[in-house]
Amino acid sequence: MERIYLDHAATSPMHPKVVEAVVNVMNSNFGNPSSIHSFGREARQKVDEARDVLAKSIDAKPNEIIFTSGGTEADNLALIGIAEAYKSKGKHIISTEIEHHAVLNTCKELENRGYEVTYLPVDETGKISVEDLKKELRDDTILVSVMYGNNEVGTLQPIKEIGEVLAEHQAIFHTDAVQAYGLEKINVNDAGIDLLSVSAHKINGPKGIGFLYIRDGIKLLPRVFGGEQERKRRAGTENVASIVGFKEAAIICQQEMDVRREKYREWKNVLIKKLQEEEVIFSINGSLENSMPHVINLSFPGTNVEAMLVNLDLAGIAVSSGSACTAGSVDPSHVLVAMFGKDSEKIRNSIRFSFGLNNTTEQIEKAAFETAKIVKRLTKK
Repeated sequence: MERIYLDHAATSPMHPKVVEAVVNVMNSNFGNPSSIHSFGREARQKVDEARDVLAKSIDAKPNEIIFTSGGTEADNLALIGIAEAYKSKGKHIISTEIEHHAVLNTCKELENRGYEVTYLPVDETGKISVEDLKKELRDDTILVSVMYGNNEVGTLQPIKEIGEVLAEHQAIFHTDAVQAYGLEKINVNDAGIDLLSVSAHKINGPKGIGFLYIRDGIKLLPRVFGGEQERKRRAGTENVASIVGFKEAAIICQQEMDVRREKYREWKNVLIKKLQEEEVIFSINGSLENSMPHVINLSFPGTNVEAMLVNLDLAGIAVSSGSACTAGSVDPSHVLVAMFGKDSEKIRNSIRFSFGLNNTTEQIEKAAFETAKIVKRLTKK
């Protein structure tokens, strides 16, 4: 039985060129980048080259890139590092109800420390209102954290408009771009973004490596203490092999972005068309127009999400009910609850399909056909 992986929003397979780059470094560059001898200098050069490539991918400067262990650490460093650095100016933070738990649970920790957090609601497409943001902004607001694109339904937020609003305010603007990076054209200067989180394993890079972009001039207290790596903001010997793999993945993404975006949009249409041909009743959670190209979340009335996931897995199709970080939880998706309310049937019958490397049109067609068979079987009366 062919196994079809349609859960790239959870994690993605490493690109063969990335694997090759990582292995080459493991075999050839074992030096510590902080050492002054030739082995250390060679490793430092690898790190510097990667930092330069990743900075250019978002129109940042190399010294604005801080390597982390992934998106979760980047989010933690951004929120807690900024909150603690700027608490003399206020202790009010604004985020949204649909953030990844790496942001939401960090906000909860900050609330435990005496900060006040306002969570903006979203409409039925999963989008916040810029007017709501304006209303909630206060003189003591020091940080606004709004994700670039939602990992469960794909909805893109009005990032540039938020940046314009905050340009006239003291609040620092952070965005979790873990799901959007590599598929959306991101320019931190045009969008007015001050901090941005990215993780390599979402773009066919290694797990355990990410970065936090921090605009020059912004204060940030470190979360990890030790040596003076990463401009004293994140201690610890750099993960050189994974950093080089991250660079390689980013280069491939930048080169193939337009082609991938077009292909994934086409696959969304293929999935929808095949389900319609099979006369399956479903609805789209979110928006086809204002969403990332690789994520589509569908509600199938009369089904149960756990039964759907089990049956799809038995058919060889890997999909998700939402964020992989909470997939083992019996709690409903907080994103769908925010969009439709806690009593909506959609929070109990929705499936996320997400496309990526190694998928084919034939696989999408087969996945749609198998999904239709399962839905018909589960809704048969």
